[in-house]
Amino acid sequence: MTIGRRTVLKGGAALSALAVSPSILRTGPAFAANEFAPKPGAWRTYEITTAIEILKPEGIPQAWIPVPALTQESWIKAGDTTWTSATGKAARVRDAKSGAEMIHITWSAGDAKPEASIVSRFQARDRSVALVKSPAAPALSPDLRKLYTSATELHPVDGIVAETAQKIIAGASMDIDKAKRIYDWIVDNTHRNPKTRGCGTGDIASMLKTGTLNGKCADLNALYVGLARAAGLPARDIYGIRVSPSSFGYKALGANAAIITKAQHCRAEVFLDGIGWFPVDPADVRKVVLEEPPANLALDDPKVLAVRSALFGSWETNWLGFNDAHDVKLPGSDGPTVPFLMYPQGETKQGRLDSLDPDNFKYVITAREITG
Repeated sequence: MTIGRRTVLKGGAALSALAVSPSILRTGPAFAANEFAPKPGAWRTYEITTAIEILKPEGIPQAWIPVPALTQESWIKAGDTTWTSATGKAARVRDAKSGAEMIHITWSAGDAKPEASIVSRFQARDRSVALVKSPAAPALSPDLRKLYTSATELHPVDGIVAETAQKIIAGASMDIDKAKRIYDWIVDNTHRNPKTRGCGTGDIASMLKTGTLNGKCADLNALYVGLARAAGLPARDIYGIRVSPSSFGYKALGANAAIITKAQHCRAEVFLDGIGWFPVDPADVRKVVLEEPPANLALDDPKVLAVRSALFGSWETNWLGFNDAHDVKLPGSDGPTVPFLMYPQGETKQGRLDSLDPDNFKYVITAREITG
């Protein structure tokens, strides 16, 4: 039996409490203050378990399971990860380019039942960031600024992406206003497509060229990141998974069962000078519009207005952020890069397994909150 263990990652930056500027946020019908108002509170500890099995093991089977690798002292702390496998060899590996971490497992050729279990813990608490500049705010190094304004396969920053960004921010001089205009444009002009597989592909150039401005979180929040970068604002996606119900009662914004196999969700951040990394999630606004009971809500519905206001500057952190990785080369694989890493990945002699088909891959992810 192979058993491994790694310790807590350190790092992060201080973020301030929520202070919303009336000139930035929309106004609308009044809603209860506790309807959706995330703000820092007590830390909560979660444990997620991924049970994985290669159902058709041909050649030398391999698997890669993302684990918590993100620590920001104000809202998330990555904890220990352990793994067990009766016949496989496992190691925790790190993508040198992005810092994304994963458990890489290999089994021998002829292994009749390649299996493994990976257990990770992390701590999180709700997050909100003031729209007030401070000389004590963290700065972004020149190298990181270049990284988070550069093009990736998912985030081209020229052509129609640049043209669209410039139209959206025309006349805006402050970064805060640019960031808010892009957020509002996505909420007003896109919609969530329930037929999109998984979380989407994030092909924002095709979305803009065709005018089919729909998808799920990896599409709509990638669109935010790409437009922000094209506007000169450092921005990034954070890829993760929901782990518990919403404390505010929103069915669309939580994991509502212990099995979270299909609860993946990515979010976005934009870096604002004098403020730091600033959380946004326009994709979840569109999710509430489509899915929150009784469903197909109007944009001026009080439930929508509540999350629209809050998700520019705050997150309810009933959610694990794995990493902000793009175009990840899986160690030991000769296959294509992974556009983003928030699903388990697997491979056999026949090639890459379908990470969006957990029943035939096979994997099951569960979550529980650790109390006491």
